[in-house]
Amino acid sequence: MAHGRDTLVRDGRARPCRRTLRLLGSLLLVGTGLSMTGAVPAQATAPTPLDRVIPAPASVAPGGSPYRITRGTHIHVDGSPEARGVAEYLAALLRPSTGYRLPVTDHGAGGIRLRLAQGPFGAEGYRLDSGRGGVTITAARPAGLFHGVQTLRHLLPAAVEKDTVQPGPWLIAGGTVQDRPRYGWRGAMLDVSRHFFTVDQVKRFIDQLALYKINKLHLHLSDDQGWRIAIDSWPRLATYGGSTEVGGGPGGHYTKAQYKEIVRYAASRYLEVVPEIDMPGHTNAALASYAGLNCDGVAPPLYTGTEVGFSSLCVGEESTYDFVEDVVRELAALTPGRYLHIGGDEADSTSHEDYVKFMDRVQPVVAEYGKTVVGWHQLTGATPATGALVQYWGLDSTSAEEKARVVKAAQEGTGLILSPADRVYLDMKYTRDTPLGLSWAGYVEVRRSYDWDPGAYLPGVPEGAVRGVEAPLWTETIEDSGQVEYMAFPRLPGVAEVGWSAAGSRDWERYKVRLAAQAERWKALGVEWYRSPQVPWGAAGR
Repeated sequence: MAHGRDTLVRDGRARPCRRTLRLLGSLLLVGTGLSMTGAVPAQATAPTPLDRVIPAPASVAPGGSPYRITRGTHIHVDGSPEARGVAEYLAALLRPSTGYRLPVTDHGAGGIRLRLAQGPFGAEGYRLDSGRGGVTITAARPAGLFHGVQTLRHLLPAAVEKDTVQPGPWLIAGGTVQDRPRYGWRGAMLDVSRHFFTVDQVKRFIDQLALYKINKLHLHLSDDQGWRIAIDSWPRLATYGGSTEVGGGPGGHYTKAQYKEIVRYAASRYLEVVPEIDMPGHTNAALASYAGLNCDGVAPPLYTGTEVGFSSLCVGEESTYDFVEDVVRELAALTPGRYLHIGGDEADSTSHEDYVKFMDRVQPVVAEYGKTVVGWHQLTGATPATGALVQYWGLDSTSAEEKARVVKAAQEGTGLILSPADRVYLDMKYTRDTPLGLSWAGYVEVRRSYDWDPGAYLPGVPEGAVRGVEAPLWTETIEDSGQVEYMAFPRLPGVAEVGWSAAGSRDWERYKVRLAAQAERWKALGVEWYRSPQVPWGAAGR
């Protein structure tokens, strides 16, 4: 028998030589996070502090020894299939970088435990307890467990995000985190109409949202430049109306199966999809697809520019409402979430009288198919339906009259989602030199997107009327995932914290340090981001 240079033959058997034994020993020690001298690497003695998390938790009490994930760690759950689903998600997240099996089991103790139990958690809150013997995440609802898992993820070294085995060690600081969100609506919007994004690209965005406990994905599915969802009763909407995009590219649309896969994937990350069909304006893709939707019976050409306000459904024709009902019925059947967004902004080619008539006809259709109306804040120029939410995208410079309508609606019971364009529109340029984005709402640097309070943003609005915040990303200039990420990061985590954390717990000077620490995680995830000079990135920003 031939043997390699690193083996010796004794007593008729091949044995590893000393060099091989040393190499194997080194590899084993690296796998457990120890050096040949038995010393623990620096990161092992200084796990990520409990208060380094984004969004900032409601309460942090550090103390005690850290917990170390090892080859023998199990993930324990109760008998709940929802808890098991979160546990399987966690195991799948940790296995590639740790190289450990991390079996999910409903037996035994220690390790990582996910448990559902009654407590002061609300629908999305959780408690995380960490010590030498293990980590326990407790929540009343599965969404709380999932958000607790994101906190656990933030407490581990950034290398945990990589898809190859890393040396570790995998320490979680000792102590207790108690947490629950300030607002129930913490959203981001992706405009897939100006430029189309594939199912996989949308899934990548969903994963990035989940990392920061965002719970709503608003998909802008129709506009002048493209219709992106298949509607069986009006097939040319997708096949013709979806055949292009800004600049004249190939466009695209989601089949019903593809849309359902996006909804399923979002739900697995505890995000609710809110689909938007914008109307009566922003409808050129629909008007081009069906001549009968135009008052003159003539279909306009497809549109690949970026102007707004020129299109309108024909409010006086009954066929318009047949169209609306068919679209709402089919989209509602595909969407298990509670909401359907009907747009309503920049309907400059629709008279005020026609706008009011249209909204009075359309809002009951949404309710008929079991959904709650969401509309842009221009809906307050009509009469928002009972229970409707309006999404405010105005600026500091928005007219007093327009703001007064929004305030009045809020005072009368309409809920508000705050998306001020000069604070949280992710498509706004950071500075004059930003190569992507627009600047009609001004330049929005990282501090500006973070340093505001939704509860006090519109004077006269009852604080209880504010349901949350949402960061829209319009895509006139955005064509791929890398560009989405460059515009979203580092602003998106700040908006997530604005929606999750109590106003009194937020401070820019402390936040920017926590934000800088996220850079290593983004590197590990392959996320593009803007190196804002307002953030002390250090070596990670180079």
